[in-house]
Amino acid sequence: PRGSERFVLVTQAHLFKPTYPQSKEKLIGPSALFFHQNDYHAQIRRLVQSSLSLDVNRNLVPDIEAIAISLLDSWSGKVVNTFYELKKFTFDVAVLFIFGRLNNHHHKELLKENYYALDKGYNSFPTNLPGSSYNKSVSARRRLSLIVSEIIKEREEKSLVQRDLLGSLLNFKDEKGQTLTHNQIVDNIIGVMFAAQDTTASLLTWMIKYLHDDSNTREAIQIEQKAIFESNDGGNRTLSWAQTRNMPLTSRAIKESLRMASIISFTFREAVEDVEYKGYLIPKGWKVLPLFRNIHHNPDFFVDPHKFDPSTF
Repeated sequence: PRGSERFVLVTQAHLFKPTYPQSKEKLIGPSALFFHQNDYHAQIRRLVQSSLSLDVNRNLVPDIEAIAISLLDSWSGKVVNTFYELKKFTFDVAVLFIFGRLNNHHHKELLKENYYALDKGYNSFPTNLPGSSYNKSVSARRRLSLIVSEIIKEREEKSLVQRDLLGSLLNFKDEKGQTLTHNQIVDNIIGVMFAAQDTTASLLTWMIKYLHDDSNTREAIQIEQKAIFESNDGGNRTLSWAQTRNMPLTSRAIKESLRMASIISFTFREAVEDVEYKGYLIPKGWKVLPLFRNIHHNPDFFVDPHKFDPSTF
C-alpha cells in the first residue's frame, strides 16, 4: 500500500523495532547499531558518521585510488569474476575506514581470511554442527574478535590516536563518562564491515553491467574520467577530493545504479504492540518487511522505472 514504508520507518517508527533473525545477530554481534534504536543507536550512528566525515574522507582519496589501481593491475590478461574481485576492493577500503592505514600486514590478512569465512556462511541454515557452513562462520566470528583485540592492544601499547572508526569507538564516552565495552566495539566494527563490503561490491558490479548495456552513458563517463586523468598528468598526480566531487555524469550513474539495483531490498521490523494501518491489523510480535525496491521501481515516482536512465538524477 502507498505510504506503508513511511508509516513503518518514519511517522510511526516507535511502533516497530528492528529485529533480525537470531542467527544473523549472533554472527555480526548483538550490539551492532542496526539491531538497535533510541539512544544507543543514535550514539553509535554519530560515531560511525564522524569516522566517515568529509574531513576524514578528504585525506583518504589517494589511498582508495591506490587500492583501485592495484586491483585493476592484478586483472591484466585474466578473465575475472567481477563481484568476487570487487569484494576484495571494498574489503580493503572498509579496512582503511575502520582501522586506518593498517601497517600490520599479518593482521590485515587474518581479518580478510576470517571475514570471508564469516560471510560465506552468513545466509546458510543455522545448524551449529561441526563442519557446517554456519558453524564455520561462528568460529570465524570468534577469531575476528580476537584479531580486533590484538589491534586494539597494539594501539594502546604504541599510544596511537587515529581518526578512524576504531579510534572513534575507543575514545567514546557518554554523558555519564561510560566508555563502550570490548564487545560493543567489536560488534560495531564487524557490523560496519558487513554493511559496507557486500553492498558496495554488489552496487559496483551492477553499475558495470548497466554501463556495459548503455554505450552512450558509458562513452560519456569515459570522456569525463579521461579529462580528469589527463589533468592529473596522465595519472602521475593522485586523484583529489575536489575532483571526486566534480564528476556529474559518474555521480548520476551511481545514483541511478543504486535506484535500479536496490541492493538492500528490505529491512526487518517487528510490531511492538497491536498496530492498525488502513484497516489492517498488524498483531504485536509480527514481522514487517518494508520493501525499498517497491519505492525505487514505482512508476508514480519514476518515469519508465525499469529503464537505466542516469538523467533521472
